[in-house]
Amino acid sequence: MSLKSSIEWTESTWNPLTGCTKISPGCKNCYAERMALRLKSMGVENYKNGFKLTEHENSILLPISWKKPQMIFVNSMSDLFHKDVSNDFIFRVFETMNIADWHIFQVLTKRPERLLELDKYLNWSDNIWMGVSVENKDYLGRIRMLKKIHAKVKFISFEPLLGSIQKVSLKNIDWVIAGGESGPKARNVDKKWIRNIRDLCIKYDVPFFFKQWGGFNKKKNGRTLDGRTWEETPPIRLVI
Repeated sequence: MSLKSSIEWTESTWNPLTGCTKISPGCKNCYAERMALRLKSMGVENYKNGFKLTEHENSILLPISWKKPQMIFVNSMSDLFHKDVSNDFIFRVFETMNIADWHIFQVLTKRPERLLELDKYLNWSDNIWMGVSVENKDYLGRIRMLKKIHAKVKFISFEPLLGSIQKVSLKNIDWVIAGGESGPKARNVDKKWIRNIRDLCIKYDVPFFFKQWGGFNKKKNGRTLDGRTWEETPPIRLVI
């Protein structure tokens, strides 16, 4: 079965790959690492390696058996474009997404260099949304690389947002998510940073989704911005 997700901008998660390595400041307090180690201690088979990068052959075809159309976050516990993931594995994950065209698959990476290298070999069916994570202005280059690929829907996740994003073109971007860091060692997010991103979305007419303020108690801190909840998304095309 698919795993129902508590992540506000998706419905389910699919993890044919688990584990990762840290490459930028947004990785410092990785929630996936904490979760993987917890699942390992609970004896969950797919996490017997903890947070060591692991390809799961037994999980590649799972979404084909899920008949109810849904939004699926791909590899919430890893990064599909990690340098140590084989090309063949990536191609087979894409093949599953191509076949299961009644779902929408949301893929997110901090490694757009590898994504760009493989772009011409990937079948970008309409149901695959591709995004990059950007935590501060030092990583805006990820957006420039995202714009060069051939995905039909491209999105940015400014989460965990660790600094101000004031000047960036959102032309040819279809969706923006923003949010603060959560967890026991969460770093603070400034309201001005979130407002700047929202205002950029309004300027470029891009759907804006504000996920959370974050912090140690993210539920208490909530997810309203200036008196409203922002849950805009691109037009969703699920095959019913």
